[in-house]
Amino acid sequence: MIRTFVGAVAAVLALLAGLWLMIAPLALGTQPESADWSDPTITEFSTGLGVAVIGLAGAAAFAAAIYENLVTRGLVTVRRRAPEPAIAPAPTGASSAELATMLAPLVEALREDLTTTNGHRR
Repeated sequence: MIRTFVGAVAAVLALLAGLWLMIAPLALGTQPESADWSDPTITEFSTGLGVAVIGLAGAAAFAAAIYENLVTRGLVTVRRRAPEPAIAPAPTGASSAELATMLAPLVEALREDLTTTNGHRR
């Protein structure tokens, strides 16, 4: 567990170092504001981007490993989603006349909505 934690800290430090490499030319003034990026600025930025991406991937992997270790030890409980309630099926004994009676208000509302456009009847 300690090794995993140390790895996570190292990965976060790598992420921070990569971010610093990306902003250092702009923050320290070695890259003029109005000029195109010079070759050293492009090199520092792209190197920093690579280091930051690797650091982020490492931090995510170590965080997942720490979480899995905590679940294995029983220190963290996994929350399960409650199953969504199923829609009740229509009664099998319902006749088509009963269904037509139940759906008639819906059909009438849809018909009224289709004949009305922007508050005006067609």
